[in-house]
Amino acid sequence: MISDHTTFLGMETGPMGKKRLKNFTKNRRGYWSFWIFILLFGLSLCAEILANDKPLLIIYDGKPYFPIVQALPETTFGGEFETEANYRDPFVDKLITDKGWMIWPPIRYNYQTVAYDLSAPAPTPPDFDHWLGTDDQARDVVARLIYGMRVSIIFGLLLTAISAVVGVTAGAIQGYFGGKLDLIAQRFIEIWGGLPTLYILIIVSSVLVPSFWTLLGILMLFSWIGFVGVVRAEFLKVRNFDYIRSAKALGVSDFVIMYRHVLPNAMVATLTFLPFTLTASITALTSLDFLGLGLPVGSASLGELLAQGKANLQAPWLGATAFISLAVMLSLLVFIGEAVRDAFDPRKLFNGGRS
Repeated sequence: MISDHTTFLGMETGPMGKKRLKNFTKNRRGYWSFWIFILLFGLSLCAEILANDKPLLIIYDGKPYFPIVQALPETTFGGEFETEANYRDPFVDKLITDKGWMIWPPIRYNYQTVAYDLSAPAPTPPDFDHWLGTDDQARDVVARLIYGMRVSIIFGLLLTAISAVVGVTAGAIQGYFGGKLDLIAQRFIEIWGGLPTLYILIIVSSVLVPSFWTLLGILMLFSWIGFVGVVRAEFLKVRNFDYIRSAKALGVSDFVIMYRHVLPNAMVATLTFLPFTLTASITALTSLDFLGLGLPVGSASLGELLAQGKANLQAPWLGATAFISLAVMLSLLVFIGEAVRDAFDPRKLFNGGRS
């Protein structure tokens, strides 16, 4: 007979997992926020298909070409230059349409494309060509919003995942073994957590060119501390329980005890903490970009869009776009966090969903 009690990464997926999933879906606001967030993230992952200054498909002289994955020289279409074709150039457009046709993305700009055919000096207000207008460098705001949202979410997910792994591991080791190891580690965390993160970023940015991975590494050095406390407290509480002592007496290894018997209890608090950590990670990158300490100049960024709104008060669509997009995304994550908290709330778990 096969048991319906299984574990995956320390979390139970049997009847208890079904109850938690049911409690999660009962929180309609968090449930629908989860799917809306997944939809927005999925659309941002397709940024090259939604917003690009290259056609998705070209049929030229009976042959198919895919410029979004191919670097095609202008000579491919009968032009004169060996460099990659500029498909927005009317001359190149005519060369292709004379012997074929093109399928363009819904937005014919990527986050770096400069629109040279504006009817007024940049930034220009929204119109049929630029749905949310352009910024002060004549770049399409919708394209930069889509690419910037993708960068922010991926950065937040990576930072949250790495921080959770490091923080849970450190907290588990501290709490399980205790003693001098726990005492020394706690003093180290107190000193390490007191270091000024912003000043360290300023120093690093003055020595190195800030990049996605540089910022991720620096913020990861400090963000893991938030997970240590909850995991350490759970391990300190559980390590002296009778079933843990019995497992030790039977010769079960410390790793098996930590992973199979103690970690599931600690993961409840950790999973509840994850959506809020993701929110903080996205906010951290946005703040650094707003201050000019984040991604390299020209990168698609919600923080850079906020900075443009601050610098161009005569163009309210810039600040409004950045504010609304951040408010919606962070609100969705907060609602998801509340639903996850309800799913793991013992009062709702054992009282039929009633608190």
